[in-house]
Amino acid sequence: MHEPDLLYPTCPVRNILSRMSDKWSLLILSNLNKNGILRYKDLMKNIPDISQKMLSSTLKRLEEDHLISRTMYPEIPPRVEYALTETGLELMPAIQMMVKWAQAHFDEIMKG
Repeated sequence: MHEPDLLYPTCPVRNILSRMSDKWSLLILSNLNKNGILRYKDLMKNIPDISQKMLSSTLKRLEEDHLISRTMYPEIPPRVEYALTETGLELMPAIQMMVKWAQAHFDEIMKG
């Protein structure tokens, strides 16, 4: 199999990591993995330091990237639920490994 050139602008690794390395994506994905289907207000409650604007924009991008699904129910008031897609579920073992690694090495890395 051909190994992608990491310096090339269309490299899959480079592009995917840049989309996932923001401050909130991994927290949202981990929350959905841990809790299953969640509504917007539940995500806000579970990630108390995220602003409404950042939660909304991050959810939209994760949906565009096919990592989460958004289901809107025609009720009054409208109910919207978010869940991991199959693609998002496939990503979770790698995220969980990274979280465990970060927890194990946090003090060492933060020392500088």
